[in-house]
Amino acid sequence: MSAEQDAGSNVQQAVPFFRVMDMDASVRCYVDGLGFEMTNRWVDEGKLRWCWLQRGGAALMLQEFWKEGHHAWVPEDKLGVGVSVCFICADALAIYHEVVARGIEASRPFVGNGMWNFGLSDPDGYRIEFESDTDVPEGTEYVDRSGGTGKGASPG
Repeated sequence: MSAEQDAGSNVQQAVPFFRVMDMDASVRCYVDGLGFEMTNRWVDEGKLRWCWLQRGGAALMLQEFWKEGHHAWVPEDKLGVGVSVCFICADALAIYHEVVARGIEASRPFVGNGMWNFGLSDPDGYRIEFESDTDVPEGTEYVDRSGGTGKGASPG
């Protein structure tokens, strides 16, 4: 980077990096449940140790705590407490329908801060939120009356 370049332009993306207790359970949640795609991975001695997951323009990374060997360390405290990642979407209600159709338990969508919002907790307690802009009145709770993707659904 030259002296003339803006130092801020060097930063291109923030990617949440979740340390997890059970990589298989986390991958099932994010890939099978939330529709992320595993686009990169590190496999060591036949075990998935780290992965990069992508959905649209959003990404996150997972790595399981080492439970043995010289890298071994598992936290004593509960994971995920106070951690929330918010994915801004074109249509959060469509994602809500996808997620619940896959058997993932999610909160009922509502309008807060001018956005449809719903969330869930992953296997380690990290809070995952999906939001999209709306002109529906603040505090409205979602009621699916369309049987469709949510775009034609009515607010409650």
